[in-house]
Amino acid sequence: MSSNNSDNFIGGLLAGTALGTVIGLLIAPRSGKHTRRVLKKSADAVPDMIEDLSTSLQFHTDRLSQTTLQNWDSTLERLKAALIAGQAATQKELAQTAADSKRD
Repeated sequence: MSSNNSDNFIGGLLAGTALGTVIGLLIAPRSGKHTRRVLKKSADAVPDMIEDLSTSLQFHTDRLSQTTLQNWDSTLERLKAALIAGQAATQKELAQTAADSKRD
């Protein structure tokens, strides 16, 4: 679900950026020739922007994966410690119960 939200956010970000750029260029007080030239340069820059975004997204995905694995390992260690403590407490309680019933 988190991945879906991230995908939606990035898609919205790209769409908003593209739409804002086009609207800004169309309402700017420039000649048509100049505006077309700017649009062409902007269109030529799109593949580089997509590559940069892809690289950044991959970096953040890798970092998130590493963090998730570290958190998972930490959680497993704490769970193992809790299980060991629970077993020790249960054995102690059973020994105490057995000792109490022998006295009665």
